[in-house]
Amino acid sequence: MAINPSSRAAPRGSLRMRRALALLGFALAATPSLAATVGASSVSPAFGNTIVSTYPDGRTAELWLAPDGSYKGLGRKRNDASAGHWKLKGDKLCLKQSRPLPVPFSYCFPLPAGGFEKPWPGKAPTGEATTIKLVRGHIAGG
Repeated sequence: MAINPSSRAAPRGSLRMRRALALLGFALAATPSLAATVGASSVSPAFGNTIVSTYPDGRTAELWLAPDGSYKGLGRKRNDASAGHWKLKGDKLCLKQSRPLPVPFSYCFPLPAGGFEKPWPGKAPTGEATTIKLVRGHIAGG
């Protein structure tokens, strides 16, 4: 009588290996969301509030971060609204614009080392020096 290889029960070690690999797969799949949650906690004071960048000419730009990794912004010319996604890279907040036009690169700026209580120096995508601060609430024209 010939034994059909597909009808044999899997060796006990093989079943353990499959369970271990499945568990490892679940753990690896959960890692990005865990990393996003940990990263988001360092910018969580900004959620529901406004990050205001003030340019040398006194005009301001506003940025609103959402916990889901999206952002909306309003440039200093007031008619240049933008939107996209944010990500943390080390101690920098990086923005990748998707609207009004997708931009193929990210713009990153440093986050304050001591928290959001005090204004901190920054640099606009144009290279101009800015002062950045967190303002309570969702404001525009700051």
